[in-house]
Amino acid sequence: MARQTVQNQHELANLHTIKKFELIEAYVKTWAQKLLNFSQCNGIVFIDSMCNSGLYEDAEGTLVYGTPIRVANLLSSVMQDYSQKKATLYFNDLSKAKIDVLRNNLPSQTANFQWVLNHGDGNALLKQMKIDTKQGLHFLLVYDPYQASIDWKALMPFWDTWGELIINHMVSDSIRGVAQARKDSSIAKYEETYQAKIDELIGCNRAAFETKIKEIITAQRQNNSRQYYVSSFPFFNRQNTVVYIIHCTGNAAGFKLYKKTAWQVFGGKSSGKNTRGTEDQLMFDMAGDGGIITPADDDCYYVKDIAAYIHESFKGKKDVPFNDVWGLLELHPIFPSEGFRPEIKQELKAAHNVSISKNTMTFQ
Repeated sequence: MARQTVQNQHELANLHTIKKFELIEAYVKTWAQKLLNFSQCNGIVFIDSMCNSGLYEDAEGTLVYGTPIRVANLLSSVMQDYSQKKATLYFNDLSKAKIDVLRNNLPSQTANFQWVLNHGDGNALLKQMKIDTKQGLHFLLVYDPYQASIDWKALMPFWDTWGELIINHMVSDSIRGVAQARKDSSIAKYEETYQAKIDELIGCNRAAFETKIKEIITAQRQNNSRQYYVSSFPFFNRQNTVVYIIHCTGNAAGFKLYKKTAWQVFGGKSSGKNTRGTEDQLMFDMAGDGGIITPADDDCYYVKDIAAYIHESFKGKKDVPFNDVWGLLELHPIFPSEGFRPEIKQELKAAHNVSISKNTMTFQ
């Protein structure tokens, strides 16, 4: 009876959803500690604009905690070591019933650990928030748009703050929804999200939709001269259908940290896609020198793909400093520059005959 009760109360969390919870939790852990150790940071603010109840079940009927409970428990513990700084968490959902469930499953508040619950339109909440960049607060907003609808005006204040965004881009919903859109309200939703007329969107594949989102983010920041970093990692369900998690930040350290965390959560690759062993399949490189290669999958990269990218970038160069090699990866939207250096070096030596000394690499 207990299992039946759980199934009646909580939504099902598929493996890719649970993996998303794990990524956000893992990133928040390192994000928070890195910032709280920084003297100019007075506190952190975490916002989940569509948080749900925080309670799910997996395919076996086992209770699974979602993002709000995971992050709240984590930061409640972390803040015990930073009594002079403060963490404020905002959780919003359209459903009051879900917020009421969440309320009963959050840790106790303290002087430097506070949470605020709200039920309603997440975009309205974001527009009401007053962001003062002079307070020394760092924001992390998890934006999960309802029915693939992104309100760019709600996000605009967060582009230029000392903060970061994680956008859940339901690209599969958009591909299906754009083709079926008939009502004026549906058409307007997609035109606002992708800043394009519906006729331009019909027939777009997921790569095109992802590119449009990145172009909009860049355009939103056209008056800001600071370097901005955007990375996207796909999450795959059992049918290998994709959902993108897009991370945006003006902080190079946050960009490097997020890529490293994502690869660690996915077990040393860039996504959870089931490649069914094709990552090790050999084939002739007809576009190159005719040698034997293992093809790269743009939806799921491995360390071997990082090594191949490095080798191609420095081919024929001698005594390349390590800093140049890792610096190349720092700007890559997916490949991590930290966390996998020993594995990358080993792959460079084994697959590309790269000579590695104490501080440099020589490429054939």
